[in-house]
Amino acid sequence: MTNQYLKETKMLDYSHKSIQKLIRERKWSVFPEKERVKEIYDFVKDEILFGYNTEDKIKASRVLKDGFGQCNTKGTLFMALLRACGVPCRIHGFTIDKALQKGAMTGIVYKSAPKEIFHSYVEVCVCGVWYNLEGFILDNAYLTALQKMFLPEKDGSFTGYGVATKNFASPPVEFDCCDTYIQKEGIVRDFGVFGDPDSLLKEHGQQMNLLKRCVYRLIGRHLMNNNVKKIRNRSV
Repeated sequence: MTNQYLKETKMLDYSHKSIQKLIRERKWSVFPEKERVKEIYDFVKDEILFGYNTEDKIKASRVLKDGFGQCNTKGTLFMALLRACGVPCRIHGFTIDKALQKGAMTGIVYKSAPKEIFHSYVEVCVCGVWYNLEGFILDNAYLTALQKMFLPEKDGSFTGYGVATKNFASPPVEFDCCDTYIQKEGIVRDFGVFGDPDSLLKEHGQQMNLLKRCVYRLIGRHLMNNNVKKIRNRSV
């Protein structure tokens, strides 16, 4: 079973030279397992910024090259880095209510979005214990900017701008051998656990017709990324 959660796949292309170079530079492989996972987690959370890629099916090496991602694409990179460093992991698929994205998505982009949006988080085995890790989706600069915009008025539950949490003032996003979440409260449907994103996306994934897919790739995601960038810059 462990081998299943360590294998390389088309999307988890951890043999790619850019991924191997990063691992050598960061020296993640020499850390004890708990510290290794935390170091990789923090890298994906804060150095790979929250943003929208061309599609969910891109490879981990492409996410690294982009330097940004959302739940599914950042999860792909996270899994590739973990497996490359000998840490077993798997993926759990869901849908989330699109209300969670309101604010990050605006105007016609939000109105035309499906009611339910494909979502996933990564399950990681650390020293024999499995943890649900979702809190890496939003980088700290973006989350801090949101908190400055809406706290203290919204110090309890908050939904929107890529967030769905019961504790907006202090959401459980830091990994210390514990589950982490930032969008959990927006989950609608549960697709279950899969060995890798390739398998999950083969059965599920975001359902959009060709026209909507093209509009998203060529226009929608750029508007969303510009909006996210403007919000993030407020924290500077």
